[in-house]
Parts: sequence; C-alpha cells; structure tokens
Amino acid sequence: MSTKVRIPSFADAKNRRQKVRAAGMNPNFWYPVEYVGAVKPGKIIEVTFWGKEFALFRGQDGQLRAIENRCAHRQLKLTGGEVRGCQVVCPYHGWSFDGDGRLVDIPHELFDKNMPNIRLPDFEVRERYGLIWLFPGDRERAASVPMPEIPEIEGPNAWACVPVDFTWNAHHSMIIDNVSDFTHEYLHRKYEPFKNPRLTHLEVEGDKVFVEYDTEVAAGKLYSSFIPRASADTSHMKLCYEYPHQWSNTDDWIKHWCCVLPIDERTTRAFFLFYYKQLKIPFLPVGIPRRLMVPILEIANRVLMRPLLEEDGAAVEAEQAGYERHYDAPVAELSPAVHEFQKLTIRKWEEYLAERGSQQTQRRLPVMPSGS
Repeated sequence: MSTKVRIPSFADAKNRRQKVRAAGMNPNFWYPVEYVGAVKPGKIIEVTFWGKEFALFRGQDGQLRAIENRCAHRQLKLTGGEVRGCQVVCPYHGWSFDGDGRLVDIPHELFDKNMPNIRLPDFEVRERYGLIWLFPGDRERAASVPMPEIPEIEGPNAWACVPVDFTWNAHHSMIIDNVSDFTHEYLHRKYEPFKNPRLTHLEVEGDKVFVEYDTEVAAGKLYSSFIPRASADTSHMKLCYEYPHQWSNTDDWIKHWCCVLPIDERTTRAFFLFYYKQLKIPFLPVGIPRRLMVPILEIANRVLMRPLLEEDGAAVEAEQAGYERHYDAPVAELSPAVHEFQKLTIRKWEEYLAERGSQQTQRRLPVMPSGS
C-alpha cells in the first residue's frame, strides 16, 4: 500500500523552492473573485481565498456585500440559503444577516431570550474593469490599499478589453513564474506569442520586480496579422510582478494584467486582461473600427487566446503534480528573474505571518492598569 508523501509546509521548508510553493498570499490586497455580471440582484455565491470562504451577494438595491460564509448558529454555509431584500438567510433555521454581518432576524421563538448580539466578519468589495474585487484581509485597510490601476480601459476612449479566466490546479507562484518568465518559449511553438526572448533588464523596487525582454512579440502568423507594426514597436516588452499581480507593456500598444486569486495550496484562479490601443484588419493596413474591437476580441479569445493560455494551464498543472512527487529534488532554476519573483512572494508571506503573530501576541498580553 502506497503512503501519501507529506509536502513540506512553509515552516518546514528547507529551500527557496519549497518555501515559495507553500507560501500563501497576503490577504491585505485586492483580488478579483468573479465577473460583475455573474452576481445579479438576489444572487449569492461562494468565493474562496486561501481556504477561507466568503458569501458574496447582491441585494435587491444592487449593492454587493461580502461576509464570512457561515451562519453563527450551526455554522452552515450561508451560500446554501437565499437573499431576501438586502439580507442573506440561512437555509436551516432562517436566521438572517445583513451586509455588515449583523444578525437581524430569527423567525422561530427565542425561548424568552433577547435577540443574540451577533456579528459575522464583513469584507470590502468593489466593482471595476468588469470584475468583482474582494479585500479578504483587514477591512480597515481596504481604503488605503490601491487596486491595480488600468486607466486605459476606463473612460470614453477606453481601449478594448475582454477578460478571460481559468482555474488551474497549481500554486499561485507557479502561475507568476510562468507569465513573467519567457524561457518557456518552446511551450508555445505552435502559436508563437513571443519568439527569441532575451532578458535585458531585471530590477527589484520595493514590492515590484521589473523585467524587460528583447523579443518578437506576436510573432505567430495569426497574431502578426492583427498587429499594426508600422506604428507599434513589438521588438521589446516590459513586465512587472507588482505583488500580488503581474502586468506587461509592449510599446504602449499591447498591454495586459494577470490577476491571481489563490484558492488554496494547489488551486488558483487567474484572470487575464489583455487590452490594445489598436489592432488592424488582417492582411490590410487598415485599423479595426473601435466599435468592432470588443466583438472581435471575444472571437479572438475563443480561437486564439484561450487555446494559447490553456497550454500554460496544462504546464503549470503538470508542474504542480511534478513538485508533489519530487519536492525534495535539487533546485535547478537558471533564470535570475524567477529567483526574484519567488523571493518577493516569500518575503510578503513572511511579513504577513510576522504581523499576524504580533497581533495575536498583543491580544494575549494582559492590560496593565493605568499608573502601574
């Protein structure tokens, strides 16, 4: 009978690779969890961040709300219940909670007791770029922590953008390594989204790792037919792992963000937002009219971007499986950029654990009387 091997936890990790593959992500940042249109008034869904479950619902007033996904009575998931007005109702005994997590109604008798003063944790949510964003950490910090800023896809002259997402059985750090490191060119030899990459710049600045590549962007025949190369210099790309997400820029013509939602130790949902200043009609020197960009991108996602990114998904899922079998194999990573991506992920998780440990210690310390 085979025995399941225990993969090292973050505390037990012996090297950088084991640490990064066990690291969580700091919850005190904004993470995309769903598309805006997926949560209509009266609907409730469950979203998960690093094993913690949230009940995300939209009241009949159209406002989104997020609270801990459990009834304080018998701990059933509130997402098994329903939304009434602007409250969520537990399916078991009908206890109702508002968007601030307060218990507001119990439909059965109280046995001569007062209504319990109960409040579940609530969390900040926002809608932007067609996505719902959750701040799964301390709500008090949400207002001071910036979201990814993508001004190009907002306003009357917004660039076309049609997000696409995947849920992959892989640790979030594997996805960041994949999208930011171009040494996996061979994987995409069929589509050739980039070709002959050469790392030309690597810089760490706070919680950001900047990299640049000389490379042939959109080198494949199908890709290339849409790129206005007379106007756009597609020989160089800038990328940044701006913790906890990643972005790229090709000559201010082709840009993208990859925003990750770490669901658990081996599951990640990744939202890709590709946006373009201008694309051209294939095989003609004529730009695609702005009004047609979105429907064309919807088609392009189905026939090109999704199949391309599915290659990345298959690779990172295979990497996850391989790591679980061979977590103790010698580290053989050559890219200095990957080293820095992983060091940043580890550092941010260590900072969060240290802060959380300090807060727990402070809560346990006795309060000394004044004047003592």
